[in-house]
Amino acid sequence: MAGEIPDLHATVRTGTGKGAARQARRDGLVPGIVYGGGTDPLPINVPYNVLFKQLKQGRFLATLFNLKVDGHDDVRVICRNVQRDVVKDLPAHLDLMRLKRTSKIALYIPVEIQGQENCPGIRRGGVLTMVRPEVELKVTAGDIPEKIVANVAGLNIGDTLTISMVDLPAGAKPTIDRDFVIANIQAPSGLASQADEEEADTAEPETEDDAE
Repeated sequence: MAGEIPDLHATVRTGTGKGAARQARRDGLVPGIVYGGGTDPLPINVPYNVLFKQLKQGRFLATLFNLKVDGHDDVRVICRNVQRDVVKDLPAHLDLMRLKRTSKIALYIPVEIQGQENCPGIRRGGVLTMVRPEVELKVTAGDIPEKIVANVAGLNIGDTLTISMVDLPAGAKPTIDRDFVIANIQAPSGLASQADEEEADTAEPETEDDAE
């Protein structure tokens, strides 16, 4: 299970329509709506500063939140849309969708690398390079993994670690339908430069016949 699902605090928005939304924005709030889950839509306001900070952190549309609204039970939600002001490009409205524990959603899950001590490539001075420190997986809302563990034991310099080499949690599936690279073991910069120089030295010089 995920360790910490971030909280998103909101208040109930009294009144509907453009007038109430404009008043919310004047008060430093962003109006929104919570829908789905077999419950009536709930108009809310989210503090602008809170929402702006979350948006700057990235992956807002792929993050599961625990929505806390006074007078209502906490509910898990995911944002489906953030409307922005066409002139200032600032958040002006957001749509949140309630999720059941059985709902399937796509989220970015961190990758933890293990087995470095048993990796011949690293022991020879190779460098572990992360291509995807996070992997987007389709998971069940009630069973979100905190991380996925990838093992580089046995890999040599030049080898790659792909998603097919990782044991994913039960019910989790990559959103990309191909065997993509997560990390690789690269040669140390000095060794790579030496290899390039040796390749250049062994290259056959171009003759006049070749140039014609």
